[in-house]
Amino acid sequence: MNGLKFPFKKNGSARDAPVCISWACAVWFKQYTHSCCFFFRAIFFAQKMFGETFKHFTIHFNANNPRVTFSSGDFMAGQISFDLSKETKLSSITLTLNGKAKVQWTTQGGGGGRRGRRRRQRRVHSARLEFFNFSQIVMQENNAVPNTTLQPGTHVYPFTCQIPQGNFPSSFHGVHGSIIYSMKVEIHRPWHLAKEFVTEFNFASHIDANQPHLLAPLAGSNTKTLCCLWCASGPISMTVCTERKGFVPGEMVKIICELSNGSSRTVTPHATLIQKQMFYTHNKCNRRLQMKNLASVDGQPVNPSSSEVYSDMMLPIPPNTTLTISNCPILEVDYTVDVSLRIRGSTDLKVLFPIVLCNIPVYAPQPPPPYQQQ
Repeated sequence: MNGLKFPFKKNGSARDAPVCISWACAVWFKQYTHSCCFFFRAIFFAQKMFGETFKHFTIHFNANNPRVTFSSGDFMAGQISFDLSKETKLSSITLTLNGKAKVQWTTQGGGGGRRGRRRRQRRVHSARLEFFNFSQIVMQENNAVPNTTLQPGTHVYPFTCQIPQGNFPSSFHGVHGSIIYSMKVEIHRPWHLAKEFVTEFNFASHIDANQPHLLAPLAGSNTKTLCCLWCASGPISMTVCTERKGFVPGEMVKIICELSNGSSRTVTPHATLIQKQMFYTHNKCNRRLQMKNLASVDGQPVNPSSSEVYSDMMLPIPPNTTLTISNCPILEVDYTVDVSLRIRGSTDLKVLFPIVLCNIPVYAPQPPPPYQQQ
């Protein structure tokens, strides 16, 4: 049977029972592995034939902005195109929109004693959150004609769909987590596995820089005195202000500093844009912080024994910077402008400003219409 000889005689004793069971298991295992190999070879062959049939698959979005950015409630329109190398039958083409967030990081820990020091436990912290997931049909077979037959060449299918309404966070890719919005297209063929094509698109949450609390200016000050043994220098003070709190990526943050240097050392103002990434598990008991410096600028040095010195600095915000994220339970992104006064041989004097990165810029005031005498 199947190349395996019967291992005992027809009129065997009870001692032959274990041999009989082993022989039966061997026969079953051979048949099972043969079936599995045939199944996986069939899948591999079908995928290979499918890949050779479909070429140059693309998903093109008709967007009005260069970054192909969409927001909540926007209509997405575009074309799905691919080339066929031979005559092919299709059952349907489906489209799926998905928005999700995920975080993951690892920590090392160990118990007490020698065993705890030798064997450290590796613990994984993770969380996932799905904002939306829905599908729609781009092309489906006609009831009268079971399958649609396409000829070799290029085929284009237009699509239109709408992103759901909701307070969804902006797209983000970080060290320990990401917020991803994607479109998946599936092509179904009779007696074939569905072929999937996935592409990401940029999503921006609606954050308006024209809100009153984002238009208000920010101000702060700090003072310190340098000491050496029993000698103390004159005070060093810094008063800093910015024109507003809300900005859009690509803008410049104007920083106005009023400096007084009563010491015998030269001091230099410096500004840095800092991005803070916070990752949480669902219960927020576990968290991970990641800091990143995005841009910096130096001001003019201030000589010793100087007072009421004004210094302006223009801090650039990189154009592709992620917007502020405060509406996701497992991932947050915020920004701080760190204005420091660098003092040789001493710690820096600092003033910190939180800012918000928006996608709707401040409206320029429109001049009144010219007066026309009637």
